[in-house]
Amino acid sequence: MQKNIMIVGVGGQGTLLASRILGNLLTSRGYDVKVSEVHGMSQRGGSVVTYVKYGDKIYSPIIDKGEADIILAFERLEALRALPYLKEGGVMIVNDRAVDPMPVITGAAVYPEGILEELAKHAKLTALDALALAEGVGSGKAVNVVLIGVLAKNTDIPKEEWEKTIRETVPPKFLEINLAAFEKGYAQ
Repeated sequence: MQKNIMIVGVGGQGTLLASRILGNLLTSRGYDVKVSEVHGMSQRGGSVVTYVKYGDKIYSPIIDKGEADIILAFERLEALRALPYLKEGGVMIVNDRAVDPMPVITGAAVYPEGILEELAKHAKLTALDALALAEGVGSGKAVNVVLIGVLAKNTDIPKEEWEKTIRETVPPKFLEINLAAFEKGYAQ
């Protein structure tokens, strides 16, 4: 048994905490887990991709095209860019927000229309405004844990194990907001 999850977003969105929560959870369940993070100018709003592979024995953290069981996307355009990596019948969870990349900001390109419609043709799609849900619990920075909540709902891992891992991973001063954000995502 092997599962492949990609987490994609833009620098500063909290993808690394999301991958740490996921990695810690899977390790605590006894899986062999490999995590690989790829940063493309992440501090300047560039793409961030994290590969999480887990199973009985994992030899490489890299996920090739057509191998991702689940893609967790923090932004629509990043979801579209990651689509070739999703296996047929795979699950895509997308924060329905646009973050303009530098070519759009400078006027050299236009942000594409119809992204969610295109994704829905190729994936079991869950799209939600995770930012609004995170702001509803007190912090827009909790988008990552809202999305983790949606991811949790799409696995067979008990909710209590996810909550335990969040308690062990998130700094205490941010714990209550993150647990509330997880609940919002899990309810989707």
